[in-house]
Amino acid sequence: IAFTIQSNMSNSIIEVTNLSKSYTISHEGRERYTALRDVMAQKAKKIFSFPSSLRGGTTKQSPYKEEFWALKDVSFKIEQGDRVGIIGRNGAGKSTLLKILSRITEPTTGEIKIKGRVASLLEVGTGFHPELTGRENIFLNGAILGMSRAEVRKHFDAIVDFAEIEKFLDTPVKRYSSGMYVRLAFSVAAHLEPEILVIDEVLAVGDAEFQKKCLGKMQDVSNSEGRTVLFVSHQLGMVKALCNKGALLNKGKLEYQGKIVDTIDNYLDNSRLIDTNCDVSIPLNENLSAQIINIKLLNKDGGFQSEFDVFEQKFLEVDLIVRANNLGFHIGYVIERNGEILVCSAENDFDANRLNPRAKGKYKLRVELPTPLKAGTYIMSQLAIGQPNIGNIHKVENPLQFEVEELSFDPSLVAFSKNRPGIMVVDHPWDIIDVQTNSDIGI
Repeated sequence: IAFTIQSNMSNSIIEVTNLSKSYTISHEGRERYTALRDVMAQKAKKIFSFPSSLRGGTTKQSPYKEEFWALKDVSFKIEQGDRVGIIGRNGAGKSTLLKILSRITEPTTGEIKIKGRVASLLEVGTGFHPELTGRENIFLNGAILGMSRAEVRKHFDAIVDFAEIEKFLDTPVKRYSSGMYVRLAFSVAAHLEPEILVIDEVLAVGDAEFQKKCLGKMQDVSNSEGRTVLFVSHQLGMVKALCNKGALLNKGKLEYQGKIVDTIDNYLDNSRLIDTNCDVSIPLNENLSAQIINIKLLNKDGGFQSEFDVFEQKFLEVDLIVRANNLGFHIGYVIERNGEILVCSAENDFDANRLNPRAKGKYKLRVELPTPLKAGTYIMSQLAIGQPNIGNIHKVENPLQFEVEELSFDPSLVAFSKNRPGIMVVDHPWDIIDVQTNSDIGI
C-alpha cells in the first residue's frame, strides 16, 4: 500500500492506481455472544487436535465470515480545478472511496498520490469535538489542516458569517442541531483553503437555501481559486449543477469516467435499479412504527406498466404497515429526470396538512403521478413515510424507474413538447370568462 502527498506530480492533483478495499463481514446463524464454556471448549480443541495439514485436510474458513470487496482495482486521475461528481447505487463504494482519499480508512491494496491538503465533510460532525465550542472547533480544524492561528483568524469572520451561527459561537457543538453542525462544518472546510474539498451526501441535511449557497461556494472555490472538489450525492440535479466531470461506480468498480452529463446518462442507461415488472417488495423491519412493504407502478387500468406516452396517466400504489396506534404521518416522493429534479407530495389524507392519527393495520394508497411529462428516463429516487419535526420513519431509495416517450398524442404537439423548457409539458386552454366589445368600452 502506498499513500503519498507529492508536490512534483503532473497536472493531476489526485492519482489512484489499482485501489482496493476489503472488509470481513459476519453472518448470523450462531449465538451473538460467546459464553465462557464456549471459549474453554474452543481452547481445549486447539490443544488436543492435530493441525489440519497433518490430517491431510485443508484449513477451512469460518462459515460465518465472508470477505467483501467494497472497492476493487479502481484507477483514475483528477486534474486540478475539476469538480468531480461520484455517483452510483447504494453500496457501490462511493463513501468508502472518499474515506480512503481523506485518510480516514486505510486501503487494502493500491497506490494513491495526492498533491495538497484535503478537507473532508463526510458525515455530520466529521472532525469536530462535541465538547468544544464552535469557535474552538474552527481553530481545531485549522490546526488539523496544518494552518497557523493567524491563518485561521484571517478567515474566521467569513466562516462564521457563512455558517450563520454567530449567536451560538461559544456554545459546545454537541448542543447544535444537525443543520447547524453541517453549516459550520461546510463553512470551515470551504474557507480554510484546502487544495481538495471532499463532500459526501451530508449536504442533504441542510435546507434548500443552504444547499444552493453551498453549491455556489463550491463553484466559486473551483472556478476562481482553482481548487478541486469531489462530491457524492444521489441528487443528480445537484451533481449536474455543480460538477463538470463524473465518475460512475458499480459494485466497487469504476464503470465510467468522463463529462458529468455523459456519466449521468451512463448511470441512467445502465443502472439496474428495478426489474421492469413495476412491482417492488420491501423486506419487513419489525422495529419501524410504520413501513412501506410494496410499491407498484400502474397504468389507468390498474395494470403494471413502465413505459408511458407523454400525456398518459400513471399511478403509484403503495402498501404499508402501521404498527403503532394513533400515528399521524405523511408520505412523499422525489422523481428525477436526466439530472433534473421534480419534487412532489401525494395529495391524500396522509398528507402533512391533514395529519389524522391512524390505527394499527395495513393500508393501500394510490396517487396519480405528474402528467404530462416530457420524454426521458425517470427515476423515483426516494419514497418515504415521515412525521413533521421528526423526519423519516422509513425511506426507500431508487425503488422505481420508468420511461416516457412521445408515442400516440397529436403529432402537432411534438414540436411544442420538445421546444418548451422544463420537465412538464403544459398545454391547457384558457377560458374566456368576460368580453367587452369596442362599443362597450368606447374603442
